[in-house]
Amino acid sequence: MRKVRHRYILAKIDARRIPEEREFERALWGSITRLFGEYGASQIDLSVIEYNQEGGYAIIRCSHKALPMMRAAMAAITKVGDEETVVHTLLISGTLKALKRKFNEANSIMGGGRRIPAHKINCGAGHERRENS
Repeated sequence: MRKVRHRYILAKIDARRIPEEREFERALWGSITRLFGEYGASQIDLSVIEYNQEGGYAIIRCSHKALPMMRAAMAAITKVGDEETVVHTLLISGTLKALKRKFNEANSIMGGGRRIPAHKINCGAGHERRENS
């Protein structure tokens, strides 16, 4: 049996009020089912790995075959809750480690001050991933 391959997407959420993680995830699922139906949603294998509400960043994991569908679903989001929202794809990678490295390299080139620590992947400072209950 073949190993399932994933892609990791670093997304930037632009809105006046950055939504909470659950609101954002609900908007992602809504966009996916609107565009591709329930069967398409089952193929994506979506998971929000990290979410930083303060910085407006999210790391999203999906199936490598469903990456174009995931990008289309993210681009189709115009509202989260009552707030007009735009979701931008910043980076895509096959591993979290490479995504973190690309993010840090891009920030140093553009003069940004944000870095992801080597031992944590949290889209910036001060956010720890909470366990689902």
